[in-house]
Amino acid sequence: MSFVIRDLPPQLDARVLEKLARAETATIGHLRQQGFADRRIQCIQPGARIAGTAVTVAIPGQDSALLHHALGLLRPGDVLVIDRLGDDRHACLGGGVAVAAKAAGAVAAIVDGPCTDFSEIRAEGFPVWCKGPSAITTRIYGIGGAFNTPISCGGVVVNPGDAVLADESGVLFMSADVAEAMADWALEKMQNEPKLHQRLRAGEKLGDISGASQIVVAKLSQQSSV
Repeated sequence: MSFVIRDLPPQLDARVLEKLARAETATIGHLRQQGFADRRIQCIQPGARIAGTAVTVAIPGQDSALLHHALGLLRPGDVLVIDRLGDDRHACLGGGVAVAAKAAGAVAAIVDGPCTDFSEIRAEGFPVWCKGPSAITTRIYGIGGAFNTPISCGGVVVNPGDAVLADESGVLFMSADVAEAMADWALEKMQNEPKLHQRLRAGEKLGDISGASQIVVAKLSQQSSV
């Protein structure tokens, strides 16, 4: 295996990122199905929410040489997305990597595998999403890997430059050209949610508001006439 290193992608516009950072993955999930990472990829820090530009790394097995090199290439606003190429045993990210990524200006890391040093990562205040903890770590072997190529993370194809939105409900990857439209739709829906809650607290039934009860009643009527 060899090393592949490509140029950094263009970053998302700051105006789009500001909108996206206020959106919720679960709200966009009402409209969109694709781009959501495996739900086992969860945030180490409860309540965290970030938005940024995907910078990708793929590293094999126990080797994190390319990851350490890539940390020196990150820019403010980048989200480091790490493909572990199927390895679910070795933690490539711990306290030291978190400190280095934050010092470079990265807003978060998304790892398709385990991490270690959860307490140190939390203390550093660097948001990390991963598949849980592992005490077994990677080493510096120099086997190979890829930087800024299309990768797989949580079952989703992630391209360098993709928009990343991650919060307590999960991780969403999408192309930069649809990010603003998704953010606008989500923010409008979120703005209307308090009105729905007020109606429910006032005694209205969710099934009546959503139309679900009408569908069920109609179906029951059809069944009884058969």
